[in-house]
Amino acid sequence: MPSFTLDIARRYLFGKKSTNSINVITAISIIGISIGTAALILILSVFNGFEGLLSGLFNAFNPDIKVVPIHGKFFSCDDALLKKLDALPSVAAVSASIEEVALFEYKGVQEIGMIKGVDNAYSAVTSLDTLLVDGTYKTKEGRIHYGLVGIKMKNKLSLNVDDKLSPITVYMPAKKKSMLGTKDFVTRNLYPAGIFSVRSESDYEYVLTSYELASELLDKEGQVSFLEIKKAENVSDDDIEEALTQVLGNDLDLKDRYEQDETTLKVMRIEKWISFLITGLTMLLIAFNLLGALWMIGLDKKKDLSVLKALGLNSGDVRRLFIQLGMMITFLGILLGFVIALIIYYIQKQYGIIGVPDGFLMDAYPIQLRAADFLLVSATVFFIGFLASILPAIKAGRNLTFLRSN
Repeated sequence: MPSFTLDIARRYLFGKKSTNSINVITAISIIGISIGTAALILILSVFNGFEGLLSGLFNAFNPDIKVVPIHGKFFSCDDALLKKLDALPSVAAVSASIEEVALFEYKGVQEIGMIKGVDNAYSAVTSLDTLLVDGTYKTKEGRIHYGLVGIKMKNKLSLNVDDKLSPITVYMPAKKKSMLGTKDFVTRNLYPAGIFSVRSESDYEYVLTSYELASELLDKEGQVSFLEIKKAENVSDDDIEEALTQVLGNDLDLKDRYEQDETTLKVMRIEKWISFLITGLTMLLIAFNLLGALWMIGLDKKKDLSVLKALGLNSGDVRRLFIQLGMMITFLGILLGFVIALIIYYIQKQYGIIGVPDGFLMDAYPIQLRAADFLLVSATVFFIGFLASILPAIKAGRNLTFLRSN
């Protein structure tokens, strides 16, 4: 019987109706479902694109693994520990760094930012040396300390990297109080060597310099804020974290690339699913077109119910028939929606016709398709189509019962 009702549903969908308005309503319901389906796919794809873009930006500044203290800002680290970590087969390079909030002054202009002291291995751990937009990569040469400045911090300080005579003065509150009870500032000078751009908040905040200068400012010689580690090739995060834990113990926390910026990515994912939910609720409104189409088909085929009754169909069979009809209309809408989404995806990917306002990291909205999104959208739209088919199916089943009673 299920195959028989499916065949009837197919005839009801594609067969001739008594009035052309039913065909129009059915077409509108298919188009509405297809637009909603395409919208769901494209919303997820745009957020996928932003997530991929942000992940790429994080990769430029974040190491594979960052070792951070569980309590406090700093922990002790000596050359012996660095050598022990560097000797691990799963570790390609390890760098010690220290950072803190500081006040920067350049030719009378002052800005608050982050000073980060790094050692000579830092360029091997991250790819920051490849992201310079001006100057050269160096943090110390002889007795002179240099700074690598984020491009937005450079703009805030009105910094001229070609001016070799004007230093950036770094102010850090001294630990010891003066006779008057106020805190003095420890100051050090560094000279701008290069400007980097990783297209993230780091561009607004960071000035990188040598570990020696930063640790002197903080009076934290022999201590670090992080150990930044680059994995060897073909090593998983689980394998390297297990090896690091054996050396470092359980007093330090290990963060992979995504955990280092998990707040930003969590916010992005929350926005993604909220947008999906809002569009899904809109699909419920669009589904009223499907409900109306099935209702009209039920009225149009009311006379056929007597024939179906004579063929032995009961109320349950009729309800199944109209639900199958609703699922077929939904299926056509999903297929058309996928086609629309793929066409828009291709055009946006190739030509970037939908741009973003000036000042963003890209000229056009990024977009990225994932197979899992198609499965999720299909399940969501089919569920909405099923809900919209229930009332017309119940009504049709009652009509058959009414005919039997007469």
